[in-house]
Amino acid sequence: MSTGTRLAGLLLLTTSLSFPSVLYAQSADEPPANAEEPEQDAEEIQEEPDISVPGGGIIVTGRRNRNPERNSTQVLNVLSEADIARTGESDIAGALGRVSGLAVVGDGRVFVRGLGDRYSLALLNGLPLPSPEPLSRVVPLDIFPTNVVASSLVQKTYSANYPGEFGGGVINLTTKAVPVEDFLSVSFSISGDSETTFENSLTYAGSDLDSFGFDTGLRDVPPNLQAFLDSGERIGSVDLATSEAIAGELLPTNLVTLLKEGNERPNYSGSITGGASIELGEDTYLGIIATASIKNSLRNRTVISQGGSSDLSELFQDFSTFITDENVLVNGLIGIGLDFGEHTIRWTNLYIRDTLKTSRLEQGTDILPGFDGFDFQTQQTAFFERQLIDTQLVAELDFNRVNIDLRGGYARTDREAPFNTTVSYTRTNIPGDPYGDFFVAYFNQLSDAGITTVAFDDLQEELWFAGADLSYELFDSFEVTVGGAYSDTTRRSSSREFRPFISGDVLDDSIVPALGLRRPGQIINDATLAGFNVTLTEASPFPVFDAGIETKAGYGLFRWLPFETLTIEAGVRYEDAAQFVALDQTIFNTPIAGATPTNNNNDYFLPGGTITWEPLEDFQLRLSASKTIARPQFRELVEQTYFDPESNRRFRGNPLLTDSELINAEARAEYYFGGPNRISLAGFYKEIDNPIENTLISASGQVLTSFANAPSAELYGAEIDFAYGIDLFGLGGTFFETKQLLLLANYTYSKSQIKVGAGDISPTTSNPNQLAALIFDDGAPLVGQSDHVGNISIGIEDTEKTQQATILLNYSSERVTLRGGALPDVVEDPGLTVDFVARTEIGGVGTPLELSFEVRNIFGRDNFEFQQLGENRIEINTYQVGTSVSLGIKAEF
Repeated sequence: MSTGTRLAGLLLLTTSLSFPSVLYAQSADEPPANAEEPEQDAEEIQEEPDISVPGGGIIVTGRRNRNPERNSTQVLNVLSEADIARTGESDIAGALGRVSGLAVVGDGRVFVRGLGDRYSLALLNGLPLPSPEPLSRVVPLDIFPTNVVASSLVQKTYSANYPGEFGGGVINLTTKAVPVEDFLSVSFSISGDSETTFENSLTYAGSDLDSFGFDTGLRDVPPNLQAFLDSGERIGSVDLATSEAIAGELLPTNLVTLLKEGNERPNYSGSITGGASIELGEDTYLGIIATASIKNSLRNRTVISQGGSSDLSELFQDFSTFITDENVLVNGLIGIGLDFGEHTIRWTNLYIRDTLKTSRLEQGTDILPGFDGFDFQTQQTAFFERQLIDTQLVAELDFNRVNIDLRGGYARTDREAPFNTTVSYTRTNIPGDPYGDFFVAYFNQLSDAGITTVAFDDLQEELWFAGADLSYELFDSFEVTVGGAYSDTTRRSSSREFRPFISGDVLDDSIVPALGLRRPGQIINDATLAGFNVTLTEASPFPVFDAGIETKAGYGLFRWLPFETLTIEAGVRYEDAAQFVALDQTIFNTPIAGATPTNNNNDYFLPGGTITWEPLEDFQLRLSASKTIARPQFRELVEQTYFDPESNRRFRGNPLLTDSELINAEARAEYYFGGPNRISLAGFYKEIDNPIENTLISASGQVLTSFANAPSAELYGAEIDFAYGIDLFGLGGTFFETKQLLLLANYTYSKSQIKVGAGDISPTTSNPNQLAALIFDDGAPLVGQSDHVGNISIGIEDTEKTQQATILLNYSSERVTLRGGALPDVVEDPGLTVDFVARTEIGGVGTPLELSFEVRNIFGRDNFEFQQLGENRIEINTYQVGTSVSLGIKAEF
């Protein structure tokens, strides 16, 4: 068997790729009946990306061009390994940010056509993944390094073989599978940015393994606290001795004391990837691929956060927070594949661990009533651990006219945030106060003097998935696919936040503030416990929640070619889901009352269809329509407070949320010039009932972000995508003989608006009959939607070896990130960023080497998030980003 034939056998496409728009499906070895063998135009032959999705697929070889974007019956974009490498991004979220209509928001959340991550669906090899983030239903895609991904498919129109939670689109990542030949590669890179590298930063001692993304056990729940948690008692009911024993464990010096670090080191990353292929017999090959990598990166930010009057003309709050984040990403993948004849079985095992060690020092002034003239200094130390373990077994069986696709998997995610500590110091500036001129940590739990908290968060989510699909080619131009899927996701979320209170007798109370002059790790020591009373309160009334969703689905679809220039694909999916969120009543000996449970039990018929017509050679038109849904995410339902370290905000859910329903329509024209050259123009429209939007609420003196169903919304827009390669051999000389200029550009215009009527209701826990007009403004855009998103890539590449230099431009216009309530909405302005990426191989040194050089954010575009009313503006989450430079080397053996 030739290498090319083996490769073709491994590269299985999605069901939606099964029929090209103009040619009948056939086996890899059979030409069309009564047809001449087409000549092979070298310009049009392209390597087919490896794609594995629900429904399996067959490879169509009748068309000379294997471009899946052209051959598919659906609207999609595919990033192959070469496309991903061209961006130079280290994680898949960054690479996807170059796709038309996509924008990356925050920590790896991908927005498709202006719709938030709740409207996106992320799959790995066609199977769903649980999220390790309480703030996201979709796995943050920045935790997937590009070295484990063979391709990334973004499908923007719905087909019934995908789950019904399909709003903006589905993102399917296919991991690397059976290699064609044995290989081993090792890579290493260093990088830095102008805000962090060789500059001063903050840190805290932590454990010896922090720089590798692991903890030595130092952050385990301390024994006295664990005994209390196991007892089922409430913190207010324990005796003083127990309270002090717990309090004495909450502020260990090496976990809560900030340290200044000078001349900060560069970032680094390294990876090793290898694969082997073993011939077991005729047409039978066993392959294994394994990869492991680590990436450690540091980032400094000085975030400006302000609060103002109703017209934003006066500042009531003005804070600056210096933040140093150390992010460590460790991953490993082992894939075993068996290729026998036309069949492939792949077993994929993935491990990803993403940790964030954050050190923060906030300083500022609050002049609201009760705080007038007070200065604040707050320090925070935290360690966020996110971990994903996933195992999948996929069988893609091709029996000529019958194709069987079987998938099963188990995944578990964990997120722990132990010893998340905030210590607030206050300088009252009160004349005559002996401590008025000093920053003091007042452990009196009074809101006007700051509060010290120590939190232990723990989240665990498990997902079981199984699916089966059968495709049958009734005759050359008609294929039917039926399938079913089952998934069961359960989540347990615990958040225990404790607040120490120090008191004494009448004489002692006058000197209690003197304790607050100390550094955090020295405040509650043996002397304090001996001379004062230290008690605790717990902040959250609802500390532990259980949540889950069980989904059962079945679908059928057909693909029909009534004649050679027309393809029709249509199908319907039935989906039944039972979703619940409930407070765990068993953690306390006395049951808890007050939390509102969620029970969303709904079923839907979700139809979708696409017509593809090729009126002229190389020119095709598509028309698509569908109905889909978007369910509330667990974090949007749970009445717990979560802190997001990226946006510096606290979130709390609304258990009264309901499903959103979407009507989707799209029309598209595509023209292919040959080779990689193409242009497409599309228009799209979405109507959404009960879209979920974020809102502002006030709880216990804190302003939090919550969620509510808006009555309805619509989104419409257009996008253009262009790719063109120009051979440069005509310029003369040996350098240009194999060079080409590659131009890639895409632009998406989208517009959205919320529709609110006078009597519309948006239920919240505080008011189930809340008028929607008091939360949402009629005509306001959806959260996260930019009117304009564009990408331009200009590069010179060698067609025969690895050698390229590319300039990348990315632009996103302003988008709402947070509803402002009575104040204007909070707006983010991403603006324009410019990057440069270069790669080249080096010969003549024995071992093939590849060098890479990157400059990101060349012009130093900063992060701007603000509220504005007329000429008045206050900053909400604004900071300098700086320019980063990276240098890497990769060796192939």
